[in-house]
Amino acid sequence: LFVSRIYDEGKKSTPEHPYLFETDVEIHLVGSNNKSPAEKFWNGNSMVYILQKAEQKEESDLFEDSKADDAIHDSELLPKESSAPLPLSVRRAKQLISLYTMAQNPNMTHLKISKAVILPPLWIRCDSSDPEHTCWLGAEPLKTGDKITGICLHAVTCHGPTADKSCFADLEELKMAHKIRHHSSVVLTKGFAQYELFRAAAIEDTLVESESNIYIDIAWNTVDKILQTPPLTSTATLNIMLECGDPRSPVYQLYKELQFLLALAEGLKTGVTEWPEPLESESAVVLVQEFLTDLKMKLDGFCASGNKNETEKIKCDTAAVDSSIKSIFSERGDLDFAEQLWCKMRSECVSTYQELVECFTLVIRSLEHGEIQPWIHQGSSSLLSKLIQQSYHGKIDGVSLSGITPIQMLLEIGLDKMKKDYISFFIGQELATLTYLDYFISTSLDLQEQVHRVQKLHHMLEIMVSCTVLLQFKHENLFPLTQTCIKYYKENPLNEKHAFQLPIRPALVKKFYQNDHPEIWKVDIISGHGQKEVKTTWQVSTNPPAEHMTSNNIGGLCESTVNGESEDRMYFITTAKCSQVHFT
Repeated sequence: LFVSRIYDEGKKSTPEHPYLFETDVEIHLVGSNNKSPAEKFWNGNSMVYILQKAEQKEESDLFEDSKADDAIHDSELLPKESSAPLPLSVRRAKQLISLYTMAQNPNMTHLKISKAVILPPLWIRCDSSDPEHTCWLGAEPLKTGDKITGICLHAVTCHGPTADKSCFADLEELKMAHKIRHHSSVVLTKGFAQYELFRAAAIEDTLVESESNIYIDIAWNTVDKILQTPPLTSTATLNIMLECGDPRSPVYQLYKELQFLLALAEGLKTGVTEWPEPLESESAVVLVQEFLTDLKMKLDGFCASGNKNETEKIKCDTAAVDSSIKSIFSERGDLDFAEQLWCKMRSECVSTYQELVECFTLVIRSLEHGEIQPWIHQGSSSLLSKLIQQSYHGKIDGVSLSGITPIQMLLEIGLDKMKKDYISFFIGQELATLTYLDYFISTSLDLQEQVHRVQKLHHMLEIMVSCTVLLQFKHENLFPLTQTCIKYYKENPLNEKHAFQLPIRPALVKKFYQNDHPEIWKVDIISGHGQKEVKTTWQVSTNPPAEHMTSNNIGGLCESTVNGESEDRMYFITTAKCSQVHFT
């Protein structure tokens, strides 16, 4: 059987591309470690088939039926499509469910299946063309040991969107219908609700749509009524998805600093640097010259007193951090010479390669002549730091300020400075130890990887600041969230679309959702145990329950309402039912 052969291939490695069946059906084999499109209505964690309509191809590109060879050919693999998945007609889906069920039924001896194989569950995208508006059909083998005993058939239907609450089901009627359908005397109910706590609005005068979103998933046992507000004894998980770069963020200035660092790293890699427009009225060369002159004037006093910290602790001339988070994040006061130099030369000032060369020429000349004796933090491996250390002994190596050298020098001191900024925050707030953060600040890597890891630190910082400002989180919540972020980023690349999760008590954020409408609300009605467990799900959601569904009105508000708490949310109403068919 075709699906059996796909399964055999999938056990070796999950296919990258879908398979084509009878010219009109795409078969996707989703591995157990991947997210299943049908997970909202199916709790399984095994490999699963997802079937959908194949996109129309030119006649010359269509799949050619194999006449004799039962092996899977490369021609059966379709390239991945980036467009939204297409549903099959409900009639076609029912045909495929029947074929799948017969192939699993050991009593179908006339099919002459040499060896029975327990196939993964099957879910089919449907076009809602039937009166029930079916959007998913599914089939899942029931088994005892390695023997198939039956099939559990699933059907998911969806209506809406609508704001008419008279269309909503009655909980007692749902429970009674489940009891009659499954001959059950006792049922359990489980509730689930998802509330959106914060979503970043579009930035004014731009077309930029932020993906940033903070929402909470709440689950509880024993549902009392439809759209019940979750009790405070519920289990809750906070989901935080944050994109960096919102100008309204309290750490936006640090984000801009990071962007300049990224531009330098890209220039180092490609040989072409995108220089920003200068924001300061004075050029970087003038600012650096004034900075060096100031140090020269203080040198005598510096040498006499020996108090480096007092005389050279020149605060970086950055914009003030938003007052709402000054207590948790502010500019460090221990900037060394190289870090102060970075602040003079970064994106607000340096606008050309020639300016960069002139700035470093001034610095190196001052070091060579002994006009300045700046202090630097220990542990820096930048070229400029090495030159400064050499200057303490009266002689420095010659440096050719040509090619990529000036860009690399600026990138190195910027990296050092920003690493210390982030580490100062996480350690200062007692959210992590230096040892635990060592992965992010290691200097044994190439510069590009070091920059990538600094990006991860910035993403973590923005998450902590947002939770502090928006949710008023304290250390007891920020600490476990930080550990979650660190663990994720030690194992994964930068991903601003990842939703970081944090188990919390509903009471902590209740004030943000108690008077709001849920994005999703559902009740599961369950009876039976183990293989005999059956479930009915009733759900309302502001978005369609499947990505293959389309609508001109998703998640809006009823036109007959006005602004205020009385607004009625537009909801899709979804029902998922199952039935078991036993072969013996």
